[in-house]
Amino acid sequence: MSLQADFDKAAKDVRKLKTRPDDEELKELYGLYKQSVIGDIDIECPALLDLKGKAKWEAWNLQKGLSKEDAMNAYISKAKELIEKYGI
Repeated sequence: MSLQADFDKAAKDVRKLKTRPDDEELKELYGLYKQSVIGDIDIECPALLDLKGKAKWEAWNLQKGLSKEDAMNAYISKAKELIEKYGI
C-alpha cells in the first residue's frame, strides 16, 4: 500500500475505537492529521476564551515544520498504538 492509502486506512480505523482516547491522545492525533493534510499551521491562534479551538491550534502548531510524509507516518504509528490499546 502507498503511504496515502495507509494514512487513509489509519484515519478510518481510528474512528472505530471501542473506547474514546484521552484528550492528550486526541490532540496529538488531531495535530498530526492536520499537518499531514494541510501542512504547517496557517491560521491565527483563537481567542483565549475558545479553549477547544486553542487546544486544537496548539496541537497542530506542535507539528509545525514536520513534513507531510513524516506527519503521515507519525499519524499511522499513533493510530496503530491506539488501536492496540483500545481495540476496534
